[in-house]
Amino acid sequence: MTARSYRAGHRPTPGLRELARRVDARTPPDRDRAVDALRALAILGVILGHWLVSAVVETGRGSLRGASPLQYMPWLAPLSWIFQTLAVFFLVGGYVAAKGHQAARRRGVGYGRWLGGRLARLFRPVVVILGVWAVTAVVMLLSGTSLDTVRTLVTLVVSPLWFLLVFASLTALTPMVLRVGPLWPLAVVAAVDLVRFGLGGPAWLGWVNVVAGWLVPYALGAAWARGRFDTRRSGPLLIIGGVAAAGLVVWGGYPASMVGVPGAPVSNLNPPTLAAVAFGLAQCGLALLLREPLRRMTARPMIWAAVAAANLSAMTIFLWHQTAMLAVTAVGLLSGPLPGLHTSPDDLGWVVARLGWLPVFAIALAVCQAAFGAAGRGRAVHPSIRPSVHPSIRPSVHPSKSGARSARDEPPHA
Repeated sequence: MTARSYRAGHRPTPGLRELARRVDARTPPDRDRAVDALRALAILGVILGHWLVSAVVETGRGSLRGASPLQYMPWLAPLSWIFQTLAVFFLVGGYVAAKGHQAARRRGVGYGRWLGGRLARLFRPVVVILGVWAVTAVVMLLSGTSLDTVRTLVTLVVSPLWFLLVFASLTALTPMVLRVGPLWPLAVVAAVDLVRFGLGGPAWLGWVNVVAGWLVPYALGAAWARGRFDTRRSGPLLIIGGVAAAGLVVWGGYPASMVGVPGAPVSNLNPPTLAAVAFGLAQCGLALLLREPLRRMTARPMIWAAVAAANLSAMTIFLWHQTAMLAVTAVGLLSGPLPGLHTSPDDLGWVVARLGWLPVFAIALAVCQAAFGAAGRGRAVHPSIRPSVHPSIRPSVHPSKSGARSARDEPPHA
């Protein structure tokens, strides 16, 4: 760096460790880093889960169809117990929403304004991805791509968005959730399953569990925000839910997979069953047990910087990870059907090959992040995180030295 460049106002690009140190220094000391770490782990589980079970098979007739290795290798179902981390998402979401709502009330912000702001931040980036795929679908159809292929690709991208609709509904219910514990929705889920599976009730009744089922971990998160899970017994008690889930699978006839399997008569996820909710309770219990270890880990600047970056990009990662996989799949077709990318997921060879594609999917996702990250962040990023990841943005006053509100009041959206 020359003296002239210094006079011109240029600064040397900070190294990775220096950047991590800045992130750590600019994070308010009262921020609960374990919450952000849990969100990062949850989104990692969702991404890897989708990338491992979402197969696109080349049919040989110029079209693509969806498939899942769980169709052919049901003994892989225990992997879904690891990567189906939606309960942790809702746990953290309930915690964040409860904290944010309480902080808004302290500042005199009304419910309508608070909810409108959260929903706008939640759905603004959705408009972008839907617009991109609407144009993509039209272009593919006009270029002669079969309708079945377009339907397969669009379904893989759009189907995960149900999560946002449910999350928005639960966010709207946050004031009520702060007064109602998780036992009531859990009882609703149990009653619905009893009617459906035990008494031969209508299948449509299961859709009640889309709200009631995910309200259970969301309400647990709200209770956590109120300090209800500060004892060491809370985590182990919730983990008992995992034992209940195993019992429902072994003796209750529920599917072993905690994600949907194409062609299966019953899905634990679509809509949620009592087995899935019980399994989610175990995940929430484990998450609560991990709080202290995660706080210790994220006290290290390098680890905390990675967690902060993942939270900053959480919405973009969630919305675009399937697009990244499909982009690699489409480019790979130029070389003909490739193992683990276009072949049928019916043996361990496919699994090994798919593992080799994961880094390529990650690179494609990084490209999507670079292209669409700004739309995903919008104004949703709390000031305590935004300057940390973008050092060029200077905070006016360090939060620890001012009367600024705590970063936990309005963490980044889940």
